[in-house]
Amino acid sequence: MRSDYCGQISRKHLGQTVTLHGWVHRRRDHGGVIFIDLRDREGLVQIVCDPDNPATFQSADKLRHEYVIRVTGLVRERPAGTVNTNLGSGEIEVLAQTIDILNPSLTPPFMMDDEHLSENVRLEYRFLDLRRPQMQNNLRLRYKTALAVRNFLDRHGFIDIETPMLTRSTPEGARDYLVPSRVQAGNFFALPQSPQLFKQLLMISGFDRYYQIVKCFRDEDLRADRQPEFTQIDIETSFLSQDEIIELMEELIRVVFKDVLDIDLANPFPRMSYDDAMRLYGSDKPDLRVPLTLTELTDAMKDVEFKVFREAAQMKDGRVAALRVPRGGELSRKEIDDYTEFVKIYGAKGLAYIKVNDLGKGAEGLQSPILKFLPQTTVNTILERTGAQNGDLVFFGADKAKIVNEALGALRAKVGHARGLAETGWRPLWVLDFPMFERDDEENRWVAMHHPFTSPAAGHEDLLETNPGAARAIAHDMVLNGWEIGGGSVRIHRQDVQSKVFTALNIGPEEAEAKFGFLLKALQYGAPPHGGIAFGLDRIVTMMAGAESIRDVIAFPKTQRAQCLLTQAPNTVDEKQLRELHIRLRQPEQKKN
Repeated sequence: MRSDYCGQISRKHLGQTVTLHGWVHRRRDHGGVIFIDLRDREGLVQIVCDPDNPATFQSADKLRHEYVIRVTGLVRERPAGTVNTNLGSGEIEVLAQTIDILNPSLTPPFMMDDEHLSENVRLEYRFLDLRRPQMQNNLRLRYKTALAVRNFLDRHGFIDIETPMLTRSTPEGARDYLVPSRVQAGNFFALPQSPQLFKQLLMISGFDRYYQIVKCFRDEDLRADRQPEFTQIDIETSFLSQDEIIELMEELIRVVFKDVLDIDLANPFPRMSYDDAMRLYGSDKPDLRVPLTLTELTDAMKDVEFKVFREAAQMKDGRVAALRVPRGGELSRKEIDDYTEFVKIYGAKGLAYIKVNDLGKGAEGLQSPILKFLPQTTVNTILERTGAQNGDLVFFGADKAKIVNEALGALRAKVGHARGLAETGWRPLWVLDFPMFERDDEENRWVAMHHPFTSPAAGHEDLLETNPGAARAIAHDMVLNGWEIGGGSVRIHRQDVQSKVFTALNIGPEEAEAKFGFLLKALQYGAPPHGGIAFGLDRIVTMMAGAESIRDVIAFPKTQRAQCLLTQAPNTVDEKQLRELHIRLRQPEQKKN
């Protein structure tokens, strides 16, 4: 048995004989003396193999990368000049007395300290990738974060309650992952997109304070901060107001960052309305480290000659806005063209700009292909509102407000970081006062901005019938450095209000009963006022670790094509399994010549 972990050997072990287990991280032969860097989950320790011990030296000579070995040896000080201050065990070494090879290894496809690896190779050999110190640290950080969350919620009276993984399909938002039933032919379970309905039922059941660190599933297009299966810190409580929920959840995140990273977050977190976030930052999850803001110009562009600006300003739900970039005049034509291509990702057709070379020269001190289409009074309004100075550049967005917000909001963050304008540190934020609904133009109907169980603001119940677009929700999102890390709301606890929301969403009584009948029934049996929030554990840990993708903090993630390269999932199944599930696959259509 091991006596200690490799990375924990230190001066306090001097003169002691220790037994260590681990993987050969590196083997070096220096003039007849073999040095082994032995690695386990706690770090590295240097093993010295002296030719004066022929049996041990012979074993050491056979070792290769990633061999699993057991070493017994004497802890001694390193010779003067060989101390490694980068290692916790860097002041000592272990003189090997015996070495046992517990298991050899094939030559690994990459070295454990290689920082430039193909992600596909990493995911295919994930069992090796997870041996790398960086990945070991990430998953330990994840564990510590989850533990800090559990400890906090336990101290505040929350109970961890499991909810079903196999439930009914209630399609809202993302597509469900479906599971065919063998015993109920033609019927399907769905994997939960969240435990939303069950945690509301638990409040109706009187548990008062519930939490769960739980897997959720959404069949949606993936990106760096999304996975088909992800982990939520799911929280619900009864008889608390929105302010009380916000204060308690804010304290949770402050305590977690303090316990895990020894970082003090702001107290209290600033709060901002959804409307202000969109107006100033073009995003409901603004990165406040970037000091740039958008400037409203819609009213000033309704009669200008420049067609792009005029039509956007006159359009229903149109917007014209500007983004001033300090010292942006330094941008090359290629950089501006690259930013133009970037905003096209968000639906923008182009990216107009004005370079401010010298305000003292009036129109001659400005540079832009659009100046000839704008009267001087309008140009003066732009300069005055944006506060542009010599050397600045002003970008413009003009289209439907949704496109302008998404394009300039993303550009703001990208330019801010690229130009070194972003502050360091952590900038948390609450975004409040969300609309209840947003318009789905393709289907010509209202859809819930959060979910259909979010309570309308006080006095807005009547708007559900007369003007749904004006109704506001008692909803709250927590944002940190431009990432939404948590979202929640006060829930509807009265069946009559829930019915009005369904009507606004064009969900008739029969459809509502078919999808949510069990919740509607429960709301009639003394449902208490309740609300909560769900935090994205993967996102929080990704930010804490300084990682670029949530895949770096999940043990066995999927690719952006929702595949597991390690297990080769998803995979085909045999005909017998399909018959048991009453499923027949449709044959792909043959292409015509």
